Amino acid sequence: MKTLLKNAILVNEESTIHSDLLIKNQRIEKIASSISTDQANHTINLNGLHLLPGLIDDQVHFRQPGYEHKATIETESKAALAGGITSYLEMPNTNPQTTTIDAWNQKYHTASKSSYANYGFMFGGTNDNLEVIQSLDFKKVPALKLFLGSSTGNMLVDNETVLRKIFRHTPIRIALHCEDESTIQQNLRKATNRFGSDIPIQMHPKIRSHEACLKSTKMAISLAKETGAKIHIFHLSTREEVELFSNEIPLHEKQITSEVCLHHLWFSDEDYAKQGSFIKWNPAIKSVHDRNALWNALIDNRIDVLATDHAPHTTIEKSQSYLNCPSGGPLVQHMLPGLLTCVQQGSLTLEKLVRKAAHNPAILFDISNRGFLREGYYADLVVVDLNQTWTVKAKDLLYKCQWSPFLGETFIGRVTHTFLNGQLVYSDGIVSENKVAQALTFDRI
Repeated sequence: MKTLLKNAILVNEESTIHSDLLIKNQRIEKIASSISTDQANHTINLNGLHLLPGLIDDQVHFRQPGYEHKATIETESKAALAGGITSYLEMPNTNPQTTTIDAWNQKYHTASKSSYANYGFMFGGTNDNLEVIQSLDFKKVPALKLFLGSSTGNMLVDNETVLRKIFRHTPIRIALHCEDESTIQQNLRKATNRFGSDIPIQMHPKIRSHEACLKSTKMAISLAKETGAKIHIFHLSTREEVELFSNEIPLHEKQITSEVCLHHLWFSDEDYAKQGSFIKWNPAIKSVHDRNALWNALIDNRIDVLATDHAPHTTIEKSQSYLNCPSGGPLVQHMLPGLLTCVQQGSLTLEKLVRKAAHNPAILFDISNRGFLREGYYADLVVVDLNQTWTVKAKDLLYKCQWSPFLGETFIGRVTHTFLNGQLVYSDGIVSENKVAQALTFDRI
C-alpha cells in the first residue's frame, strides 16, 4: 500500500520546504519536490498545509493500572493522536507501581491490546529496588524514572546512598522529578499553622517553592557529574533552575538535559484566581518572571524538550480543598495547538517546536527510526493548519476525565490529520478505530 501526500510544507531538521512525501506500508519511502501520483495507490492533496513528524511526548501519566476512573491507555492515547502526539513514554506511578519486571511487562501487554499511539514505559526506581534496576534489559526500557519529590503515587526516593548507587549503575538516561521534600514539608507546616486546613491555592507555589526545586535540581546535577550518570530533569518551573543548564554542548553529547511543559509556558500564578486547583501541578506554576525565563531558556537551547506531563484527575478530585486535591491535569490533546498558537504569536518558530517536541526526545531516549521526516523512518506524521482559529469545547474532549484547563481557550492552529506507522488514524475530528500502534524500540548496543 502506497499513500502519497502532495503539496505539503515539510518542517524537519531546521528547514521548511515545499515537498511531496510517499508512504509505503509503515514507512516513508520518498521525499521529493514532485512525486507522480502514478507511484501511489492513494493520494491526499494537502494544499499547502504543514507536515511535521509526529510528536514524541516523553512524560505522560495514563493512569492504568489502578486509576482507570481517571484515564486509561486507550482513552488517553486516542486524545494524543488528536493532538498530533504519535508516541509517548508513560510514567511508573500507577497501581501497582511499575517498579517490578512483572508490572512493567503487564503494562506492555495492556498497551499491545489497547493503545492507539506508539508506546514505551519508563521503569520506576525506589529506595529498595536497586537489584531489580540492575537486572533490567536496557535495550527495552526507554529510561529510568525517579521522584525526588513526592507526587501522585508516593514513589519518593530519599535515600541518598541508594540514589548514588542508582546514578552510578544505570547506563540509560534517568528522568527526574526534582523537588526537595524536606523544604516542601517545612513550607506546608508553615501554611497549615497559618491557614489550618483551608489553605488557599495561591500558596501552592510558595509551598512547592523555588527553593525546593532549585535545591533538588542542584543536587541531581552535582550527583550526575560525580557519577557520570545521564540525567533528564523533567518539567522545569523556575528562573533559577534554567541557569544550571548549558546550551554550548551538542544534544547528542549532553549528559544533563532538561524539559519544560506547556502549562509552565502558558500559565502563571496570576491564573490561580480564575483557574483555582485546576492548574495545580507539581512542580507548581510560578510567576510571570519564571515563565519568561523558561521561554528564554527554551529558545536559547538550555531547555531541550517540550512535553505535557499529562496527568488527568476527575473534576470531583480537582474540586477538593488544597490538601486533598491531587496535582496534574490533561494536556495531550492540546499541547500542539497551544504551541502552534505561540508560533503564530511569535514566541516560537515552527522549526524549534519540531526540534524540541519530536527530534530531541527521539535523540535523548535512543528511539529507533522515529521523530524525523526521513526516508526509511516510520511514517508517524501530523498535518497542521496554521491559520485555523478554533475554540476548545467540552464536546470535543477525548480525555476520560472530560475537562481541560484550556476549555474556552481560542487557539490559532489545528491538527487536521495524524498518520501512525503509515496509516491515517485521525482526520475530521475522528480517531480511527483501526489500532496500528507499536511498542517503541531503542538503538542501544
